Amino acid sequence: MARLTRVSNASMMTFSEKLSRFSVALFTPMCLVLATSIVVLYSAGGGAWQPFALSQLMKILLGFVVFFFAAFTNIKTWIKSAYLIYAIALIMIILVTFVGHTGMGAQRWLNLGFIHIQPSELIKIALVLALARYFAWMNSVELSQIKNYLVPIAMLLVPFGLIVAQPDLGTALSMGMITVGVFYIVGAQKKWFIIAAILGLMAAPVVWYGGLHDYQRDRIITFIDPDHDARGAGYQINQAKIAFGSGGITGKGYLNGSQSQQSFLPEKQTDFIFTMLGEELGFIGAFVLLAVYTWIILVLFWCAKTCRNRFGQLICFGFMLNFFIYYFINISMVLGLMPTVGVPLPLMSFGGSSLLSLMFGFGLAQNAHIHKDQQLSAKGS
Repeated sequence: MARLTRVSNASMMTFSEKLSRFSVALFTPMCLVLATSIVVLYSAGGGAWQPFALSQLMKILLGFVVFFFAAFTNIKTWIKSAYLIYAIALIMIILVTFVGHTGMGAQRWLNLGFIHIQPSELIKIALVLALARYFAWMNSVELSQIKNYLVPIAMLLVPFGLIVAQPDLGTALSMGMITVGVFYIVGAQKKWFIIAAILGLMAAPVVWYGGLHDYQRDRIITFIDPDHDARGAGYQINQAKIAFGSGGITGKGYLNGSQSQQSFLPEKQTDFIFTMLGEELGFIGAFVLLAVYTWIILVLFWCAKTCRNRFGQLICFGFMLNFFIYYFINISMVLGLMPTVGVPLPLMSFGGSSLLSLMFGFGLAQNAHIHKDQQLSAKGS
């Protein structure tokens, strides 16, 4: 293992010093998207606070508690607890397999009495944290040895298999892409990616016939042939295209969407919320939201590039990948550019697990920015 660097005296930062380093550039677009989500969810409820907007507002307030706690906690705490957080998230996923709550045909939630939690959302952030902890203090020689990637691969494959079995293929694939992205960032050899891609293509027929459920194959077939089962597997995406296209440049007006307000658009408050926004606020509204998302990605990239410690860099890069994959898959899906998968639009879709996990991720990225000039040790001491 690489020689550990000493922690600088700056590690004992006061709260006022942390506050002075707080990134408004990251906080502002996050708040803009959250505010937009309440506006759109109010419309999804038919112009009423119930059943979506008020509930989501409460979750957002809780999310801010999570965000500020993650942002202002000493970064050494996250170094020390990285593997523990991953282990807790993994145990929760294992519990889902045995005692999980089933909803919409999938067993993905843990019922804690006062709240339903989807551990597969938390594991994505926990995986980024654990990978950052694992790779941050490796030197170039260690990063060139394939044996040092076996543990991270296992850290991916165990929850990957459990999540696929729920079934939640979209989340599992997102985790895979995040891990591959982190491997690329730390400097894994390109030939390994080529070998992995070849093995993936070879395994495709096995996955198609033995690993996918019937409804998942139907979604892929419908993506290739949109007219296949137009009233069944293709109904959701066809309605989404109609709704988004009918919005035009300026939209039909707030609360005036025909597809969404008349319940022709399924899951308008969750996975297909972008379509509802496009119908009511048009191309302009959709473009503005995408611009804010791009703002977030660019700020996260800037935070990573300006961070002087490897742990903080990997936290920011890893979360940037997670956030980008989230919104890229969701928007591509609702526009018919990808097969339908259950991936919510980040910070916009109705639900608590995704929101709270993302707020935790934003808090970690903010924390990395606040402590960007510190030297850190693997022991967090």
